[in-house]
Amino acid sequence: MNWQWTSIDSISDISEADFADLQAIEDCFFDESSNKNNQNTTNEQSAKHSSPFLQYTFIKALETSNSVGGDSGWQTKHIVIKDDSDKLLAFLPAYIKTHSYGEYVFDHSWAHAYQQHGLAYYPKLVIGIPFTPVTGPRILLQPSVDGDDVIEYIVNQQSSMLEKLDISSLHILFPSKTTSDKYAKHRFFQRQSVQFNWLNRDYASFDEFLESLTARRRRSIKKERKGIAKQNVSVKRLSGNAIDEPDMLFFYECYKQTYLKRSGHTGYLTFDFFMSLLSEMPSKLMLVIATQHEQASLQEMDGSETENDSQELSPATCENQPPRNMPIASALFLFDENGLYGRYWGALKDVSGLHFEACYYQGIEFCIERNIRLFNPGTQGEHKILRGFEPSLCYSNHKMRESAFDDAVRDFLERETPHIKEYQQQSATLLPFKEKDNNR
Repeated sequence: MNWQWTSIDSISDISEADFADLQAIEDCFFDESSNKNNQNTTNEQSAKHSSPFLQYTFIKALETSNSVGGDSGWQTKHIVIKDDSDKLLAFLPAYIKTHSYGEYVFDHSWAHAYQQHGLAYYPKLVIGIPFTPVTGPRILLQPSVDGDDVIEYIVNQQSSMLEKLDISSLHILFPSKTTSDKYAKHRFFQRQSVQFNWLNRDYASFDEFLESLTARRRRSIKKERKGIAKQNVSVKRLSGNAIDEPDMLFFYECYKQTYLKRSGHTGYLTFDFFMSLLSEMPSKLMLVIATQHEQASLQEMDGSETENDSQELSPATCENQPPRNMPIASALFLFDENGLYGRYWGALKDVSGLHFEACYYQGIEFCIERNIRLFNPGTQGEHKILRGFEPSLCYSNHKMRESAFDDAVRDFLERETPHIKEYQQQSATLLPFKEKDNNR
């Protein structure tokens, strides 16, 4: 094959029309090793882009909003492969990194080892989506091109990439297991981690989902949800064109404040990024907004009388009284026909249990309503297990330019991997499903 790879500094170097001709090498939304019933939890197919995070508009929004580039530590360096007629054959989302933040595959110890030996770990190249620990395709290609051929080509060209881009290493983040296994056969060493995903087993309602849980956990979740109302908080979901600019502005204020409180900065992503998503891909967005009401407002919404006014007021009337109805938290999700992805959350006020309601239970209800099979609520968090989120393995692959460190990483992963698998298996024993449902 007479192919040539090159790197580009912006997705805009490819026309949107050419990009639209590409499709995913595969689509794997479930880790089959996390469930015994493989046929119900795996879905691999060829699909157009197959993920909201691989949309042209999403990748472009990261660039035009300055969420990547500049001093962000993410320098766009997408890999494109063309034939001798200059036809675009394949695209890999890629970035030169000068730190390891926002990747969710933690390699700080590797960087420290490099430093101890007087070597530079940065810059490095990551193939993946910034700030997005979601398993999905990492290669888009022409329908006439075989995905295995593209992987073999990348493997054969890895030395050229490491040298020409002047990088220490190449990292493929959150590919499907199928793709990761193929790279691993060529000494792109595989690393595993654990996430917690909710799987829709054809539930007709949230109550039916609860019926699959033990009585203790069922009571606990019901108590959590009732506790939100007892704190005078109501929650609503908006999607598509029902989300407007003031809604997104409020969400962003929550997002910034929560990052500032937790991490000392206002978040990786800019307001312009979120506004680009709202403008360019609203059909992929779902927004949760939580509002806290003064006690008087709740009485009025119930039609009860106050001391000075016996007129019954509607919820719409109450919502027109800003001092009595204060939005306090918001969560933004992306979704498609295959999955719901809970990526961004923030709150202006601490309310007990609100994070679980806004980020987990509202997402579960949405998936049931839309018949969406997978809900990925974000990385980490053992507290998800007791709410029905099942531990599944995620994958990454790593290639070092220095042969000695390449061997060291291989040895490190050989020691780490059994512990990761054991953690995943132990976590699965804590799932709250009834005993007859645990063979899943």
